[in-house]
Amino acid sequence: MLRTFAKSALLMAALVLMGLVARHLGLDSLNEQWIDRTVRGQGLRGEIIFIIMAALAMAVGLPRQIFAFLSGYAFGFASGTTLALLATLIGCMASFYYARGLARDLMKRRFARRIAQVDAFLGRRPFNMTLVIRLLPVGSNLLTNLVAGVSHTAALPFFAGSTLGFLPQTLIFALAGSGVNVDPNLRLSVAAVLFVISALLGARLYRQHRQAAQFERDLGQDDHNPTHV
Repeated sequence: MLRTFAKSALLMAALVLMGLVARHLGLDSLNEQWIDRTVRGQGLRGEIIFIIMAALAMAVGLPRQIFAFLSGYAFGFASGTTLALLATLIGCMASFYYARGLARDLMKRRFARRIAQVDAFLGRRPFNMTLVIRLLPVGSNLLTNLVAGVSHTAALPFFAGSTLGFLPQTLIFALAGSGVNVDPNLRLSVAAVLFVISALLGARLYRQHRQAAQFERDLGQDDHNPTHV
């Protein structure tokens, strides 16, 4: 019982600390003006500041698309994509391991059904299925990280699938935020087309998963009900 109490106290302390840090750092005011004051033109120091702030913000649930846009605005398309993707992965890992290390019992009580669904979905092909989740523009990124953290999902394929799945939208929003020397309407049109392509790819992978799962179920039923001639 003492161990449970200590774990709960540590969980609450971590939540309070995260809230205080977010308030102190002003994570709700990360915008172009903050980029101009703190990040842009600061070299390596600015890149490190951006990665830390963006990773913290995404670890507590702020949308990753915002930071891909800001990263494109601050660093240009190529560097912006790379730094935004790195920050997104670090934020993903932070919330994943927070759930796995501290919030497992709480999450299991509150999201038992969702965790069971994630285990079933990711269990046999965690890399492929994580890629599907990340490519489809639905659901909460933070909740996915937390639920995966307390499920039986292996960390490495989850992070690898997440990184590849994060890439299309990161490219899209970094392109939209960058100052590349093309017509803004063309830039936004290209971003929109890439967004649709990534969503369609995710939907196609999901359909393939459903078909494979149905085939395995049918095969299992045939094994249990053999036909004798």
